[in-house]
Amino acid sequence: MRGLFQGFIVWLIYRILALTWKIHLDEPEALLEALRQKKSFILAHWHGDEIPLVQFAGRYRIATIVSTSKDGEMMNTLFHLMGGKTTRGSSTRGAVNALKGLIRFSKEGFNSSFAVDGPKGPIHQVKPGVFEVSRVLSSSGGGSIFVAGVYCDRAWYFPRSWNKAYLPKPFAKIRIVWRGPFGPIHRDQDPRSSDLANLLAEALHKANAEASKEIAAP
Repeated sequence: MRGLFQGFIVWLIYRILALTWKIHLDEPEALLEALRQKKSFILAHWHGDEIPLVQFAGRYRIATIVSTSKDGEMMNTLFHLMGGKTTRGSSTRGAVNALKGLIRFSKEGFNSSFAVDGPKGPIHQVKPGVFEVSRVLSSSGGGSIFVAGVYCDRAWYFPRSWNKAYLPKPFAKIRIVWRGPFGPIHRDQDPRSSDLANLLAEALHKANAEASKEIAAP
């Protein structure tokens, strides 16, 4: 119950802050077309960028994995209030069931969102979960992966968090760049391939560099 109340308070603060943000959203035509055709896709981002992205849970019909911890309960409430769906799990408990839940939501018309270096890092090291889901969805014509580049010109940072999380300040300028599609990953590809992980990591770094460069331009 406490987590539900805290989640509601966080949602209220988030919504008030978000109303002041100046957001530039760059979406490739392939992403918009996938939305129109309701083909299940995957949005990939680094840990730390999830707070600016939560506001688009409803726009992209997002389902994501949320931790079973007390903090996870708060995030679970926030994400639902933003119009998304969640499945619960962590690296130590319920990870397989959480992935199955994500795939089930995808087959029901939702799209998946992954902090690809989660759930516990190391930061900026891609884990195989995103490729495993893509490989399953490819059999039904979905599973393309789009990567996020996120840049915010002013924010409160949480230095003690391993994931370098931040909360944009009032009137912050935020640029979100989606790039892709990549994949989908097919049955004959190994989701634990280091080549796939390196390719996606490179794409994420490039998207972030593009977002920061364009928002800084006069």
